[in-house]
Order: sequence, then C-alpha cells, then structure tokens
Amino acid sequence: MCELLGMSANVPTDICFSFSGLMQRGGGTGPHRDGWGIAFYDGKGVRAFHDPKPSIDSEIAHLIKEHPIKSLVVISHIRQANVGSVCLENTHPFIRELWGYSWSFAHNGQLDPRLYDELTLRFYRPVGTTDSEFAFCWLLGEIRDAFPERPDDMTPVIDLIHERCERLRGYGVFNMLLSESSLLITYCTSKLSWLTRRTPFGQARLMDEDMIVDFCHETTDSDIVTVIATEPLTHDEPWTPIKTGQLTVFKGGIDAEYRYSAQQE
Repeated sequence: MCELLGMSANVPTDICFSFSGLMQRGGGTGPHRDGWGIAFYDGKGVRAFHDPKPSIDSEIAHLIKEHPIKSLVVISHIRQANVGSVCLENTHPFIRELWGYSWSFAHNGQLDPRLYDELTLRFYRPVGTTDSEFAFCWLLGEIRDAFPERPDDMTPVIDLIHERCERLRGYGVFNMLLSESSLLITYCTSKLSWLTRRTPFGQARLMDEDMIVDFCHETTDSDIVTVIATEPLTHDEPWTPIKTGQLTVFKGGIDAEYRYSAQQE
C-alpha cells in the first residue's frame, strides 16, 4: 500500500516537518520505494514535484525537506506499486483542470480491475497505467458532467463526490486526498488520520526520524494547521482516525462542515 500526506492551513505554511517523516517511509523506515510526489497550492496555481525514485534517495525530496515552500493546501504521496510500472507518469498526485482550477488527487489502496469495464470515462484519460489515475479521471469526469460550471455553493458537488467515492469503495480500498486549491477533501476506506495544531502550540516528535519541533516558536496564536496522513507521523499528538466511508472537507485548517458518513457498510 501507498501512504498519503495532506495539509490544510489558514496561513501559508510549510510542510517540511511532516514531509521529513513521510519521506523516511519511502525506502527507509517503510517499503514505499516506488516513487513519490507532492503538490503545493499558491492561489489557483500549483507547484508539483514528482520522482519515480524512492523518496529516501531522491535529491528532489531532500530539497522539499529543506526548502520551506509555504502553502495553504498540500497533497503528497509515497508509492508502493501494485498496478502499473514504476515510472514518472505513474507517480501521484495526478493533476487535471476543471472550471479553470487545477485539481490534485492522490490515492492509497488497490481497486478491482472490474472498474475498467464498468466505469465510463467521460472527459479525462489516464496518462499512466494505474488504477488510481483511472479512478481520478472517472471521478473528475463525473463532476464535470454534473456541473459544467463551478456552482456558488459547493455542497451539491461534495454530495456527488461522496456518492462516487462510495461507489469506488465497492471496488476495493479507496483512501483519497483531493483538492481544487482551497478545499482539502478526504475520503477513507481503511486508514487515514488527522490532527489539528492550533494555540496553545507544543512540541511534536517524528516517529520515523530523530526530529522535534516546538511549534510555539514557529507559529502565531492565530495559526491553524491540519495534517492528514495514512499513519500518524508523530508521537504524543492527538491523531484522530477517519472512519470507513467517511468524507471530510477541510478549509483553512478547519473542518469545513462538509462531513459525510458511509452510505453502506
């Protein structure tokens, strides 16, 4: 299985600390050696980095670890290949345009090959050969078909995304991070947890690297940062597991009150 990392914040924030822990799992403390990627939003723009090398050995990953790129929304992924060869086009997150926004998507899990025959791609086509990218192309096509223009109220869009995620869950394990620049949409089948850092800030210690940060010295009292990960990245912080079939949306580091439970068990 792969691992996911996401961040939603109310002020531009770097993800160096959390990414330092994640990249160790890409061939160091974990088996996810088949590539990695990360996307940082800056307004409607997105900076994306991909590398088919293990993150632990990647010079690009070490650059990301050391260089504080600040963003409100970040999606990252380390890959343990199940479907599709190890190559650049198969590394997450995948990115497509909809409504003049760059949508980013990363997936953890494996889906039954039946989806290739049973789900119709309407507008988007995969560049690579993963079940993940196929699912993303289908999901974004479903959104585009139902909503040719971005609605003022995103509630019906989120409703549709949850319903389609539930359908994808019927094909196997579907843990997902999705964003169009301002919202960080999470969906869980098996493993996904989150934590929110806000005042009063304290220390955090990574599980996978000897690194401690005292966020009292790195933040202001008004900062709010939520981190989502497949597996908790730190000791002694209150990570909250996301339930099977649950979709949650974060905006500005805060639960945006779009929250949906499983429609089927």
